[in-house]
Amino acid sequence: MNAIEKASAFVGKTFSLWVLLFAALGFFAPRLFVGYKAGIAPLLGIVMFGMGLTLSTEDFRDVFRRPKDVAIGVVGHYLIMPGIAYVLAVALRLPPEIAVGVILVGCCPSGTASNVMTFLSRGDVALGVSIGAVSTLIAPFATPALVSLLAGAWMQINTASLFMDIVQVVIVPIALGIVAKTLFRRQAQASVKALPLVSTVAIVLIIAIIVALNQSKLLTNGLLMFAAVILHNLLGFALGYLFARLFGMDLAKRKAVMFETGMQNSGLGAALAAAHFSPLAAVPSALFSVWHNLSGSALATWFARKDDK
Repeated sequence: MNAIEKASAFVGKTFSLWVLLFAALGFFAPRLFVGYKAGIAPLLGIVMFGMGLTLSTEDFRDVFRRPKDVAIGVVGHYLIMPGIAYVLAVALRLPPEIAVGVILVGCCPSGTASNVMTFLSRGDVALGVSIGAVSTLIAPFATPALVSLLAGAWMQINTASLFMDIVQVVIVPIALGIVAKTLFRRQAQASVKALPLVSTVAIVLIIAIIVALNQSKLLTNGLLMFAAVILHNLLGFALGYLFARLFGMDLAKRKAVMFETGMQNSGLGAALAAAHFSPLAAVPSALFSVWHNLSGSALATWFARKDDK
């Protein structure tokens, strides 16, 4: 194992700590990051390109082998998280920018970290990967439609512009990653070993930039946003688990659906919010990225000890 592989493995195992560290840096040393708002979308594109490098036909095999299970996970994800976000925005009487930010992250596809948590919890990883891949591929249609439907009461939504941005920062980089893997298989296989390091750097920089841009507003609205994010994530886990149980799934499948439901592509939420709404609307996504890695890790550790019954 060379130095890059060792560094990549280390940051992959300590991801939550790096998230917390850079969130703190963004808050206490905002001048280091405030000038890099334009870098949010390219940084997310790097993460999505890496995702494309790792995708294979195996990841989509479950879509055709057990379409019902994958459909349950995808429908559950896009039904539960947007629904919870809307209810929280109304119940907590969130200010418009924060309400839109919470709804936006709730309407995003599941994040790549959910696959790691499913693995750590001894869940059905193949199912989780398939659900995540499908939720990501349909995001250009599902996310703008849901945001327009649910957040339109607080702010005017440009659905077509959201669609184009998701295609540009998610679908195109993933497609380029798949093409690169096909054309340059050996080089792609070698580069995959560095992906945890590259992805971690990109994600923590996005978080630091968003926190830095909103340092003063976090002082006044931070507790309210944290409450919304924590409730959103925990209710997503709980309802995702119950949703899978409702359809008679075994425990391994329930774990996969639970993590794919409760964990979002918060980097996408931050990029879209910063581009279309305001820096403040991006804060729920940044906080979600910090929190769901902590809660997901704890939940995965607990579930790993449960027997599959």
